[in-house]
Amino acid sequence: MSRPPTDADCPCGSGLPYEHCCGALHARHALDGSLCAIDAQALMRSRYSAYVRGLHAYLRATWHPSTRPDSLEPDDAGLRWLGLQVKAHRRQDDSHATVHFVARSKLGGRAHRLEEISRFVRENGVWYYVDGDFPG
Repeated sequence: MSRPPTDADCPCGSGLPYEHCCGALHARHALDGSLCAIDAQALMRSRYSAYVRGLHAYLRATWHPSTRPDSLEPDDAGLRWLGLQVKAHRRQDDSHATVHFVARSKLGGRAHRLEEISRFVRENGVWYYVDGDFPG
């Protein structure tokens, strides 16, 4: 029987405590600017958790420079992220991967669902989010 998530659990849904999951990646980046996700799925999960926690510096740092926006808008007041489901993680080669995910949120009493197939690239040993497509 699974237990309901707590505030100490990582928002990415791994079931691990935040500090032993995405929090470790966020803390390392905050400490010395390094990015150390082991693969595209780990990076995608850490980016979702960064959205949940409002860590815009981490989001921008993990966005590939070729597609990175100049700035990120703050979330709408009252936005609540509800969960992440990773549907597929495919590695095309050593430097390219995709992650198909669904992120759920709630704003103003209305539920929202974001589904994306995200593209990632690894350069100099570091994974970056490039862009994504909305399936269907």
